[in-house]
Amino acid sequence: MNRTAEDLDRLAEEFRALPAAGDRKREIVAELDDVPDALPFLIAVVADPGEYDLARVEAATILRLWPPDDPATRRTAGRGLLTALHDPEEDLTAWGRYPDTPAPSLPLFPATESGNCPRSGSRPSS
Repeated sequence: MNRTAEDLDRLAEEFRALPAAGDRKREIVAELDDVPDALPFLIAVVADPGEYDLARVEAATILRLWPPDDPATRRTAGRGLLTALHDPEEDLTAWGRYPDTPAPSLPLFPATESGNCPRSGSRPSS
């Protein structure tokens, strides 16, 4: 289902109103995987060490699988992921280790010579 900017606003508001730990937060992040305007929200979730870990993992996975098209947003997302990965209080070695996805490797968001991004505005079908 393609979500709209209104869906993003509603879901982000719901996310912020939820208690720190709760699977609904992860579900909300997963619901935003097809909303390009959700990138700043997803980056903020990843970079926030106080946020629910499974929501952060879900956001990181979305950012890794469908990196931002815009180079500046891609750099911001990369910084958010690196912030999370370098936090000495976190054990994030399992981040991105879903059964059907490979382990993350750097560079997280490879630049292409043509300027094209693998995402190309659409999500792969499941």
